[in-house]
Amino acid sequence: MSETQTEDGRVPWGPATGVGSMPGGDARETAKTVTGSFEDFPFLAELPARGPGADMIGRTIGMLVDLYAHVEPSGWRISDRPGRDTKRARSWMGEDLDALEEFTQGYEGPLKVQAVGPWTLAAALELRGGEAALGDAGACRDLVGSLAEGLREHLADLRRRVPGGRVVLQLDEPSLTAVLRGHVRTASGYRTHRAVDRQVVESALREVIAVHDGPVVVHSCAPDVPFALLRRAGAAGVSFDFSLLTERDDDTLGEAVEAGTKLFAGVVASTDGPLSDPGGSVMGVRTLWRRLGLNPGTLAESVVVTPTCGLAGASPAYARAALAHCARAARSLADNPE
Repeated sequence: MSETQTEDGRVPWGPATGVGSMPGGDARETAKTVTGSFEDFPFLAELPARGPGADMIGRTIGMLVDLYAHVEPSGWRISDRPGRDTKRARSWMGEDLDALEEFTQGYEGPLKVQAVGPWTLAAALELRGGEAALGDAGACRDLVGSLAEGLREHLADLRRRVPGGRVVLQLDEPSLTAVLRGHVRTASGYRTHRAVDRQVVESALREVIAVHDGPVVVHSCAPDVPFALLRRAGAAGVSFDFSLLTERDDDTLGEAVEAGTKLFAGVVASTDGPLSDPGGSVMGVRTLWRRLGLNPGTLAESVVVTPTCGLAGASPAYARAALAHCARAARSLADNPE
């Protein structure tokens, strides 16, 4: 069985999808837009404009089991019990799931859901004293366990709501490179947290990835995505801002593709601006394939076209146009790989 196939032989991916966030605060309208734009790879959208609890970190905190947090001026901080902020995060998640369920009646195919990964969560979540959980190894282990259990419950709920969906889990890890390099600042801002050992990072990711019995994608819109580490941890795909690639990424990218890793190539700008023709948007992907000496015929099966990052900062009109553009660019890649 191919690494990119399910047990019944079906490919668990679609040609294009979104990264996660969308502008505005209307869950039904957003779900309608997403499912209409990506009929073969919709995703559960996030709407951070609604406020704390709808943001990327707060949304994932709402999933945690036996671990709670509330909003401070500096960010999310550990609490003894679930408070108003946690309850609000869970309420908005329920609203988003209801909307997705409504617009995916009878749907059968890949369906993506996003959550913040353990290391970006550890870099953002504050302990009671105000420092990030990242600086406390025990707190990191507790966070990994809580996140794994929470994701297990969340994925089960999603399967009940959309029984025909083949769930793809995306872990958002924009802080991962900073964690590995010791670039995450302490609360004072004068120092940085010590770099976390790569084996510890990989082990935690592997534990969270193992929760899902389907494919897991790791997303980072930061430079220098650690492709090899993510592959070893069990990620079936990596989502990234294509414009941030450099030629020093070539070897690990080539190895990833040959090993069956799916590349979620962010080629469409995530903020308002002119959109090139669909073929032009994926020209860089074709160039990369030639540079790596890969078979152009494998492009469509190896690449999913996405925006460079979430679309929360875009206007609603641009966000709709960007999603439609991703779908057209993916068709161009499939029809004209060379």
